[in-house]
Order: sequence, then structure tokens, then C-alpha cells
Amino acid sequence: MSTGEELPGVPYGRLDRLLHRLAFGSLEMQKALGRLENRLHGDQAAPERAQRPVFVTSLPRAGTTVMLEALAALPEFASATYRHMPFTLAPILWQRFARGFMRSGGRGERAHGDGVEVGLDSPEAFEEMLWMAFWPEHYRERTILPWAADAEASEFDTFFRQHMAKIVASAGGGARRYLSKNNANIARLGLIERLFPDATILVPVREAVAQASSLLRQHRRFTALHRQDSFARQYMEGLGHFEFGAALKPFAFTDPAPDPARADEPDFWLAYWCDAFEWVLATAGARVVMIDHDALSVAPEAYLPPLAEVIGVEDPAALLAVAPRFRPSRPVEPPDGASPALLERAAALHARLRARCLPSAPVTANLRVS
Repeated sequence: MSTGEELPGVPYGRLDRLLHRLAFGSLEMQKALGRLENRLHGDQAAPERAQRPVFVTSLPRAGTTVMLEALAALPEFASATYRHMPFTLAPILWQRFARGFMRSGGRGERAHGDGVEVGLDSPEAFEEMLWMAFWPEHYRERTILPWAADAEASEFDTFFRQHMAKIVASAGGGARRYLSKNNANIARLGLIERLFPDATILVPVREAVAQASSLLRQHRRFTALHRQDSFARQYMEGLGHFEFGAALKPFAFTDPAPDPARADEPDFWLAYWCDAFEWVLATAGARVVMIDHDALSVAPEAYLPPLAEVIGVEDPAALLAVAPRFRPSRPVEPPDGASPALLERAAALHARLRARCLPSAPVTANLRVS
């Protein structure tokens, strides 16, 4: 949403920033609005309206955005968009309230500086606010605690299912399935599988050196942005985006947890990549489908048909039509000073992950990757 004069850094005007601070200031208020919405629009919040959801997750810079955009292009899927900001837990009420003054706007490059353009109707990762509202104890001062598969979540389960249904209902156009991109979901794979046994969880896997190098670049970029514009940090933290910059809070996949003070070092991100994907391998169950992002980007025509089967899309040809979105990236050399032991650990782990990835050969719709 944009309603007025834009300020440097994050492209939001003064009124936008005031609304975001209000929305981010009380997640209890957001939950209350969500519950009110459920009572007022019970038919649209009926959980059965959002069956067979698809969750896209990985560490950032693994191709989750291009995967989200490819699937969001299919009419059966509905995802949160920038129109749901900033009152993301009450998507129907907020859209109706904001309809009179929300301007259409154009598209512009997102803050990552990676050439990806976004607009009001672009799908994005706004789901983490819901997790923060129900699980505040996981968000520590410097790190975030992963979730146990057997964590008690009865109220959260119902609220989330209703939230999915409302995102689907607000999309219109015949959408029937909820689509999510949330990088933080790699820290709760087992819980999502238990709560949503009809879901498919897609985990793109990218070569370690390339991804770690990209993570380091983004961390440095957002550190500079947050130094320049304090609202940019508030915006990321309010949405639950703790991946980079002054807002960085790494997941405590190991004990001791990673030290954010070392995040300007290449070895920090290589070690974090290893810790994260070792966690993924240890916690991923039958509903988790790993995707070799590098292979997919080189030969999307070979990988999109089995992907269409495994998530059960209605029109596989429509997914194949988005193949041009996937483009191979350039090879990346290990950074100067990177630990040889870490590079060896990462290479061995990447080989294990690739062995677990969805094959390019045709597969059946009820495939379970073991």
C-alpha cells in the first residue's frame, strides 16, 4: 500500500509508516481483529475452503521467491500479497477498509537489489506475523528457537486454518488452495507436517557457496539500509523478517546458537547453511519435497512436470508455461579466507541433499521422497 509522500529507504509514505507502526505495535490487536473477522465472515473463514496447502521454505536466497511466483501464477493458488499489509491477520476486513484509498501503484525493484520487481498484487511472505503472535517465547533477543514437532498448538491450528481460508477467499477468481512462502518455516517442518497432513512443503536447495555468498551480500546491504533508515529495520522486524542486517536473528539450530556479531564473516553464513540444512534433513518427513534449485534453473522443462505431479496441480501445462522465470545463476568461487573444513562439510551436505531432491524423471502424484 502507498498513500503519500515516499521517504528514502523503504518506499512507504508518512501515512503508510504510521499505519505500519500501529499494526506492528500490537500483535494481540491483530489477533483480536482476526477473531472478529472470523465471526463476521465465518463462511469465508471455514477451514475446508483451503485444503491441500503448499508451503515454500528454505534459507533465503535459495530461489523461494521465484518458486512462489511460479506457483502463484496458477489460478488455483492464493497467497498473501502487499494488499494485505499491514493488518495481515485480518485480510478481509483490511482490504475492505483500505479499498477506498489504496492506490493501484506500479511495480518497482524490491529492497534486495536483485532485480525482482514487486507491486501491490505480488505474492509475498507475510505469514510470520501469525507465528510471532502465537509463539512470542520463541523470539529471543539475539536468536529464534526452532519448533518441536509435538508442540501444543490447538488454538494456533484453528486460527491458521481460518487464516488460510480467508487468504483464499480474498483472492477470488476460483482460487482453492493456500500458497505460502516463509523462509522461517524450515525451523518448524515437523510441526507443519503434523498440523497440516494434507500439505506439501517445498524446500529449494541451492549450492552452499553460492547461497552463503548471497546471504552475506544481502546482510551487508540491509545493514547499510537499516543504518540509513530506522523504519526499514522496524518494517522487517514487524513482519518477522529477521534474516539480514540489524534485524538479524539466526535460528538456534545448534547449541551454542550462531553469534550475529560474526555475520560479516563468510564462515558465519557457511556454518549457518550447514546447521540449517542438517536440521532440515533431521526433521523433514514424508510431506517435505526438496527441489534442486540449480538443476531446476538450468532445465526447468525437465523438473516442472514432476513438481506439478507431486503437488497435484490441476493444469500441469500451466506450470510448465512459467519455465522462463527460472534462469541459471553464475558459478561462485569460495570467498577468500573461507574455512576449508567448512567448505568440505558444506559440499558433503549438499551431495546428501541432492540425493533427497525430487528427480527430474516423471513421478506419480502420490510420491513420497524418502
